[in-house]
Amino acid sequence: MSDRKAELSRNLTAVRERIAAACAAAGRDPGEVTLIAVTKTYPADDVRILHSLGVREVAENRDQEAAPKAAACADLSLNWHFVGQLQTNKARSVVGYAGEIQSVDRLRLVTALSAAAVRAGREVGCLLQVALDAESGERGERGGVAPDGVEELAAAVAGAEGLRLDGLMTVAPLAGPFAGRQRAAFERLVEISSRLRADHPAATMVSAGMSADLEEAVQAGATHVRVGTAVLGVRPRLG
Repeated sequence: MSDRKAELSRNLTAVRERIAAACAAAGRDPGEVTLIAVTKTYPADDVRILHSLGVREVAENRDQEAAPKAAACADLSLNWHFVGQLQTNKARSVVGYAGEIQSVDRLRLVTALSAAAVRAGREVGCLLQVALDAESGERGERGGVAPDGVEELAAAVAGAEGLRLDGLMTVAPLAGPFAGRQRAAFERLVEISSRLRADHPAATMVSAGMSADLEEAVQAGATHVRVGTAVLGVRPRLG
């Protein structure tokens, strides 16, 4: 086993143990929580190693890095998640490789993604990114739709050809009433998700929590956690 494979194997084991412990504390089955490895800034070789270690869900946040990496790993059975803020002019490229787009936050993007998915002959899963730091009707600093805009945006995705409404995503806010209160933020997302499922029962995904706060997300009810640093190591600085 190469040094890098051994390192990633140790890290994966540690993260999976953290998820299992958080599930035990919350009275949940660890099988209810899916680990998504965030591979941004790391090479396709690392993605291949993760695949050999059983990882099937990987995430990227910049199309210019993700597209060639996905192409280099096209022979592997992977589900690529796009988790970054997405410009409408990148919709066609991202739809080419992503099975799940977790950062859907405005109607114009829904229109662009739908057109791209139809053109590609694909059905793409969508999560609405919820900005818990947003004022009424506003978008948050990191993108995302305000909580009171979720219903309208969800209806647009559900009615868009080529798209599938799968659930909600959030990033723990740095400002606003939930700053420094990750558990409360994630519980709020789960509450919004519960309301969403009344109209869209198949939209069951709740993507929340990263390396530093995955326990809080699991205890709040997240179904997916997005983990980068704890799996792959401290990211190299982009010069």
